[in-house]
Amino acid sequence: MILNMGPQHPSTHGVLRLLLEIDGETVVKCIPDIGYLHTGIEKTCEAKFYQQVVPLTDRIDYLCPMTNNLAYCLAVEKLLQLEIPPKAQFIRVLLNELTRINSHLVWLGTHALDIGAMTVFLYCFREREQLLRIFENVAGQRMMTSYFRIGGVSLEPPIDFWKKTKDFIDKFPERVDEYEGLLTQNPIWVERTRGVAHITAEDCIALGATGPTARGSGIDWDLRRDMPYSSYEKFKFKVPVSKDGDVYARYLLRVQELRESNGIVRQAFDGMPEGPVRSDAPKVVLPDREKMKTQMEALIYHFKIVTEGFQVPAGEVYQGIESPRGEMGYYVRSDGTAKPYRVHMRSACLANLQVLEKMVVGRLLADVVAAIGSIDIVLGEIDR
Repeated sequence: MILNMGPQHPSTHGVLRLLLEIDGETVVKCIPDIGYLHTGIEKTCEAKFYQQVVPLTDRIDYLCPMTNNLAYCLAVEKLLQLEIPPKAQFIRVLLNELTRINSHLVWLGTHALDIGAMTVFLYCFREREQLLRIFENVAGQRMMTSYFRIGGVSLEPPIDFWKKTKDFIDKFPERVDEYEGLLTQNPIWVERTRGVAHITAEDCIALGATGPTARGSGIDWDLRRDMPYSSYEKFKFKVPVSKDGDVYARYLLRVQELRESNGIVRQAFDGMPEGPVRSDAPKVVLPDREKMKTQMEALIYHFKIVTEGFQVPAGEVYQGIESPRGEMGYYVRSDGTAKPYRVHMRSACLANLQVLEKMVVGRLLADVVAAIGSIDIVLGEIDR
């Protein structure tokens, strides 16, 4: 028989519809039906100035908004050949890894909830609340946080930001121990995840899967290490990899990523360089507020950037970064005006969703829920 799972279903992690062909309780065929969250963001970008596109990018994947901000800003900065100050790069890395932790906490809490473990959800959201308060403190917004700018970051972080960040990274390793204490050796959790929704490395490569989904099947690839950006080459971290290729392997891998990201944040915190947080490019980057009060030239540049934008040299670039879900890439094409001719997002989730059928065919209907949770999709990024 044909069974509709979704589009409104608590375990589909968004507005996803699955057409499942089942024989008894065994899945014979699985067709994802997407498009329920289509917003036309890529087309909207063409009608905005380059700097106005930034808050659009963080609506795509609402669990890692600053990751998308970073990918887009890096792409435009390539076109402009803009040099970013070291302090701005370190702040970007620090907040990018806090964003990764935030995203993985939502994944772990909801994934466990899907399979029946309610307590972990409450624990994960306890730490996530801390992170959202840090984001609100630095950028004024808890979700869809826009803090990165073309040329650096919007403002110098407030003084209490550093204390709040240190409090979090000092306590977080103990919190991860708590999550593992609840799940890693739990016989019910192991039974529901080990050997379930297996995917091979060959299938991951053929279907374009990246991130933890691919690394869980033995593909040792992480853009932060292999194609570093924003000074990631200055940080030491391990890239967890497993060859098991099942739900349990992807769970262990992401938990290890929580620890590694916390270590990167600590390195950025301890090694934070001094200096400006924005590039010195008056025709592109908004001038300092204090300069605007005393220098007519700064006031004029501010007015022109806000009302007319800034011209970007004609050309095209692609910038890929390692999002919590895999390779998130931005293709930006300029025709020499103040608005992009084309902006296209290479979605990690869209590619990862393609492996779902390989994971669930031949498995029980109940395993579909575990499989969806293990690839950690966000439908806003898939549909756009």
